[in-house]
Amino acid sequence: MGFGKNIIKYKDDILKDLAHMVAIPSVCSQAEPGKPFGPESANALQMILKMAQDMGFATKNVGNYAGHAEYGNGSEIAAAVVHVDVVPAGDGWETDPFSLTKRGNLYFGRGTADDKGAAVVALYCLKALKDAGVTGKRKVRVIFGAGEEIASNDLAMYFNEEPMPDMAFTPDSEYGICNREKGILRVRISKAGNPSPVVRSFTAGTVVNAVPGMAEAVVKDTGGLLEKLKAAAEQIPNGKFDFEKSADSVKITSIGKACHAAQPQEGINAAGLLVDLLAKVLPENELGMFLSFMHHNIGMETDGASMGVKMSDGPSGPLTLNLGLVRVNAAISSMTVDIRYPVTCKGNDIVSTIRRKAEQAGLSAEKTLENTPLYFPADHPIVHLLQDAYKEVKGVPAELYATGGGTYAREMPGKAVAFGPFFKDEPDRGLHNANENIDIDRFMEHAQICLEALYRMMGT
Repeated sequence: MGFGKNIIKYKDDILKDLAHMVAIPSVCSQAEPGKPFGPESANALQMILKMAQDMGFATKNVGNYAGHAEYGNGSEIAAAVVHVDVVPAGDGWETDPFSLTKRGNLYFGRGTADDKGAAVVALYCLKALKDAGVTGKRKVRVIFGAGEEIASNDLAMYFNEEPMPDMAFTPDSEYGICNREKGILRVRISKAGNPSPVVRSFTAGTVVNAVPGMAEAVVKDTGGLLEKLKAAAEQIPNGKFDFEKSADSVKITSIGKACHAAQPQEGINAAGLLVDLLAKVLPENELGMFLSFMHHNIGMETDGASMGVKMSDGPSGPLTLNLGLVRVNAAISSMTVDIRYPVTCKGNDIVSTIRRKAEQAGLSAEKTLENTPLYFPADHPIVHLLQDAYKEVKGVPAELYATGGGTYAREMPGKAVAFGPFFKDEPDRGLHNANENIDIDRFMEHAQICLEALYRMMGT
């Protein structure tokens, strides 16, 4: 079993400290002085650094953007890079999202899977190395980011003060080794005011990098609207709607299925369902040009076909497009899409196509974020090292794969890959969804692989 088995004896301590971390609702919020991602994100970073200090490690906090705990000596640095911020809890939880709750072999709570569980495990890997008196030619750091979920500048600010690791992995994806990460684009399409004379409001989504599980609209009732909506709802596959009638309007709630924007085809987009329902009942002049554009160019699609950006490549597969946020009210009509594009394609070409479509419809389109693709050589020494560490625990080498997800690896080009913590045969762990959880037995398997990898990276 190699050195990795030494982590097993820390299981109870890992769960105890994970409970403390889950209890902090570290959703990034409005910046405050010295707290760039708000107070709770800073609290989570400070807590895990305090845990590290109590274990006897040297730590550093870089302005509450990110920090590290360090063990060992040497001029080179090996690192595991994790994050302690989380996405909002959202609806649909069967347990308190900010209380670690045990049900059988599963532990529920926001951040258990993404990424506080991996953060606590990585810290205990340092403790296992220290307790065993391991020395090597590299120092080992666990770097804790505090703004990963909002694709922020947390690591960029950290690396302004601290050196880039010579080799690193981020346990924020799944096994085997992700050496190809699609590009990430976010584009906001908008218009001042509300072009619809009857749709008074339309709201969907809490974060752009998740499929919205719920959407709401309030529509002026010009007579018989409720009956028309109910009849049209019967014609929409996967549609689930609630209707609330008032004196002169109908409030419609659309229920979908939330999931991560990296795999939007795994969810059911409540915003897409709702605009498709409205389009069945309202003529275009009443739907308005903004919602008409959304209906014709996105709807329930996740491949970008109607937007004119459908594409694919061999190394990483097809483009995905997620309609993540919609806000329509008297002041603004706005939608933001999250796009994961193939590693050999150009983000600017995609933005140009969307902008052209939007402008033809009288709308504006702006790029709000782009993370360029990661394409890491398959024969790189770190890949071989991680494959061997995985094999030590699992008996077979880790395979290479591509993802639409975005990880910290692309912040360290040529130095890092995503590696763990989940296995391909595990069920959905609720990342960015309700009832996020880990299976503790499988997670302790990850812990062994993580420790084995850091032990080997230390260069003993």
